[in-house]
Amino acid sequence: MSNRRTFIQKALGISAGLFTPPRLIADSENVMSSHASEQMKRNRSAHSGRSAFNMPVVTVDIGDLPYTMDGGTKVFHLIAEPVKQKISPLKTIDVWGFNGSAPGPTIQANRGDRVRVIFENHLPEPTSMHWHGLEIPNSMDGMPGISQEPVKPGERYVYEFTLHQAGTYFYHSHMAMQEMAGMLGAFILHPADPYEPHCDKDFLIHLQEYAVLPNNTVPNTMNMEFNWLVLNGKAGPATTPLIARLGDRVRIRFVNLGMDHHPMHLHGHTFYMTGTEGGRIPEASWWPGNTVLVGVAQARTIEFVANNPGDWMIHCHLPHHMMNQMSSNAGIGNVAEEAMTNGPLSQKKAMAAMAGMQHDMPEMQMGQMQPGDIAKDANEVPNFPQDAYMEGPMMTMDAMVNRPENYGLRAGWSGYMQGMMTFVRVLPPDKYDEVIARMKQANRPNDPYAAILERA
Repeated sequence: MSNRRTFIQKALGISAGLFTPPRLIADSENVMSSHASEQMKRNRSAHSGRSAFNMPVVTVDIGDLPYTMDGGTKVFHLIAEPVKQKISPLKTIDVWGFNGSAPGPTIQANRGDRVRVIFENHLPEPTSMHWHGLEIPNSMDGMPGISQEPVKPGERYVYEFTLHQAGTYFYHSHMAMQEMAGMLGAFILHPADPYEPHCDKDFLIHLQEYAVLPNNTVPNTMNMEFNWLVLNGKAGPATTPLIARLGDRVRIRFVNLGMDHHPMHLHGHTFYMTGTEGGRIPEASWWPGNTVLVGVAQARTIEFVANNPGDWMIHCHLPHHMMNQMSSNAGIGNVAEEAMTNGPLSQKKAMAAMAGMQHDMPEMQMGQMQPGDIAKDANEVPNFPQDAYMEGPMMTMDAMVNRPENYGLRAGWSGYMQGMMTFVRVLPPDKYDEVIARMKQANRPNDPYAAILERA
């Protein structure tokens, strides 16, 4: 018994050490004031204790679906409708979404809540609403022709059920091509007892892709190749960064509803995988990493201590998903007949191969390559160009995507952010406070960051 007890004690000791949040990076101390150091000590203490509340989830560029109360029931109004979605400063597309956005607004509720969703169909064809992952009565499942009749144009359908789960779920049309047209939204179920350790920031990122021909606005939902890759309905550099104070514990929830799997990679930090579309993973089964594969119809939740200051990219690591308007999807007909950018092209020809990008807009800085950027014999080198005309200073649009969350980023940053790319900005207290102050001054209606700004 003594040997068995010793073995168990050792095993538990190893397990406890394995899941302790990583210590602060030593170099960080050199760039922090004593005030910052004290703040981080307070953060570490907060992480180890029990929290009295669930931090609301922030879905940047989208926001939440509001609700009213009818007795003890939370009542949400959800409208399926055509939406004009500005996915980048130079591209607006026609998609189908909910309440004016695609993806639709996030629904947040608590375990044990009774919810009623009054669903209206403003689309030109029948649809229905499926609650992905929710364990609810069959009559509420949203399967057209199986659990309910399809909701016809102009009709409404009332879904009502009690929530007994906790985790990251989502809602979507259960008509396949409508899903590809943008019909997705998050459904967050907060636990009755807040998760431990407490997270200071809780973000949600939707992963989607569209195939849109140049000079067109309607996605081809039957296509298998995609040229616009978006996070929360925006393609880099139009994506809004995730803002964290140095020392914060951060949770990020990824939701994927599309045709591609996405390996989501975070720079500068090691995270733990803590949840799936089935709910929270027991802590003993968390595992560390810096890249998590989010498969189609899946949700993945990661958590980490933001202990390394800087502007850190978070992005899909599939190379073609780190850019927009790939030329292989720019033409019609045989691929061999299309204008390609990966040949020996001049800058002028490269621009012609990316029709529809409207590079002549004055807000976009282009033609800023410096002497030495391109070798004199570049056109003689096999495979040139690759990225020279796909990203870089010639495609910089800092001013076009200016927002408080971008304050302080290095000049020209936008030329290197495309497709499924955004930032986790880990800011020392003084810089964090300045960015938060600018966000408050913006006084944006229905600001997705409202939950954080109210507590800052």
